[in-house]
This record gives sequence, C-alpha cells and structure tokens, in this order.
Amino acid sequence: MITITGLKLKNPTILAAGILGSTGASLLRVAGSGAGAVVTKSIGRLPNSGHPNPSMVKIECGFLNALGLPNPGYQQYREELVTAKKGSGPVIASIFGENASEFVEVALGLCDLADGIELNLSCPHADRYGASIGIDPYLVRDITSAVKEAVDLPVWAKLTPNVTDITEIGLAAQEGGADAVVAINTVRAMAIDIESGFPILGNRFGGLSGTAIKPIAVKCVYDLYAALDIPIIGVGGISTWQDAVEMMMAGASAVQVGSAVCGGISVFTEIADGIRDYCHVHGHEVSDICGIAHER
Repeated sequence: MITITGLKLKNPTILAAGILGSTGASLLRVAGSGAGAVVTKSIGRLPNSGHPNPSMVKIECGFLNALGLPNPGYQQYREELVTAKKGSGPVIASIFGENASEFVEVALGLCDLADGIELNLSCPHADRYGASIGIDPYLVRDITSAVKEAVDLPVWAKLTPNVTDITEIGLAAQEGGADAVVAINTVRAMAIDIESGFPILGNRFGGLSGTAIKPIAVKCVYDLYAALDIPIIGVGGISTWQDAVEMMMAGASAVQVGSAVCGGISVFTEIADGIRDYCHVHGHEVSDICGIAHER
C-alpha cells in the first residue's frame, strides 16, 4: 500500500490515460487485474470524433498514435465513471480544454465522481489543446491554479517532453498548486510509407510511445525530482518491473503503464509483484527507492 497526494493505492502501478479508459467497464477490468489506480481517457467539454484513421500504428520501436482526443464529452462520460468507481483503487479523471475556463468546467462536471483530476497539458497532436498549451509555463500555471481552486481533489499535471526544459513547466505546475506532476506524454514523431510516399498516420504526425521513449522519460523524471517539491508519477516505456524500479530510482513515487497493456492487463500485477520482491530482497520499503539515483 502506498499513499500519493492523499490517495491510497494498493501498489504503485497506475493505468495511463488513453489506454482502455474509454468505458467504465474497461477501467473496472484493469482495476481488477491489479492496477493500483486507473486514469480515464482524456475527456473534454464537448463530444469529439478525433483524427481520421489510421490513428495508431505499431512500428519497430513502439507505437505511433494520433487519436486526436476522441471522447463523448464530460456530460456523457459521467455514467462511465459511475461504473469505474465500482472497482478497487482510485479513479483519476484525465481532462482537457482550450483554456482555463474549459478545464474548470470539465473538472467541476466530473469531480463528484472522480478521486482526482489529471490535467492533459501534453497531448502532442491536438490543435489548441494538450501540448499547444503545455509548452507555455504561464498557461500551465494559470490552468492548474484555476482547477485547483475549483475542486477539492488532488490535481495532477501531465507534462509534455516536447519542450527545451521540462523543469520550467513542472515548476509552473507546482506554482499553480498541482499536487503532483505526471511525466511524460508521448514524443512527437511520424512514419512514412516508402511505397506511396505518404505519411502513415491520418494526421500525418503523432506521438511515439513504448520502449523507445523510456530513456527520455527517465531523464525527465530525474530532472523534475531535483527541481520540484511535489511527487512525480513516471510514465513512458514501462513494460517490466525493472523499468518501473528504474523510473522510481530516478524520482517517481508511482508509475503509469500504457503501451505495455497491449501484451495483456496482467502487466500490472507482474510489475507490482516485481517491485515488491525487489524491495524485499534489498530490505527497502517502496518509498525508499524513490530518487535513490540522486544519492549516488
């Protein structure tokens, strides 16, 4: 059992936003498979169909996706949260908006059913949303502050790696009152079909996830840990317990798992068991390994 931003998790694994989070039933299934907490698909103010297909492709080093934040809007999504809340562990609502007022509207519309709010300030392929906002520290601070003032829930800010200095963005979120930051979202990338000469994704470019981005995520978490006073939730390329321990040694208090779910939702139990056994062998509590690389 760990506690992060006041939320009690049976283990430090969390389902990442956008993965099996479209329905309450899928979130319930992931929670039952061993995840310590789950994060919903990013939900906005109004229904959105997202980008045209193909919107997700597997490549040699991971996945490319450009879904474009498809969602039914927060009013329709409420019933999915009702179902998800029947499971064990906290349910975190991932939300997005074009400005602070939209973020606040969605947060208020879901806060009575969620255990926490994750601000999507980092999606790399949605115009006017996500990273379009999350690259500006002033906007990040203002949005975080507005949501934190509006709801009585833990607020997590999910950061983009597609910036020169992620610590500047992390500090802005902290100044805005974020209870934790989540690092990182996908890395801007694309692939081209050499037979046709056309980009493979319908949106032409998207975000890279999977094992290829783990070293980027580890470095971002390491830098954020040295700069911030609030917890960091590490995400990006985690598929084994060894990956999770490495991320925690860089400074993560918990880890989110996304692309690795394609291999089966038992991944949460496998990672959690591996972390527990590693800590037992080395005589550590889970919290002891958080940031240990900074002491070396």
